[in-house]
Amino acid sequence: MDIASELIESMLVKFKSEKKWTLQAVEQLSEEDITWIPTEGSNSIANLIAHISGAVHSRIETIFLNIPDTRDRDAEFDPRLQMSKEQAITLTTNAFDTIIQYLEHLGSNPELLLSQPFLHLPPLTYSQVNNETTALNLMIAMVREVHYHTGQIIYVAKMRKGQLEWNYD
Repeated sequence: MDIASELIESMLVKFKSEKKWTLQAVEQLSEEDITWIPTEGSNSIANLIAHISGAVHSRIETIFLNIPDTRDRDAEFDPRLQMSKEQAITLTTNAFDTIIQYLEHLGSNPELLLSQPFLHLPPLTYSQVNNETTALNLMIAMVREVHYHTGQIIYVAKMRKGQLEWNYD
């Protein structure tokens, strides 16, 4: 296996794991838990899920699925954001599935890792990447971003529920 394939496979394993643990945490929560804000200025699980979904939309759906960027990042952090448990599960599942599909596409086309998929798009906003970034740098940024926020989701879930139950299968 070459380095590109190994890197893509490692990212796939990481995102599949993050999806599993995040969904397991959310499934143990009530709708009140999902919108609970630990402290003033903190984010609810709903905010964090909306933010992950927004990042996936603006960074991956725009290039991979050719969907125009309609992200409203400020709305993702609105402390009044309401989200049902079903919506939280659906947004989480869809965001991770999109990341996984994109990585599988890159796995079939590893030469795309060094491509610059945003060059033909309008200037990026709300992003730690710019229009000249490579697919590789995009996915490295997504590993960091998603891992950071899924850790927050699990931490807030533990604050609400105490001990969470985990299925390690």
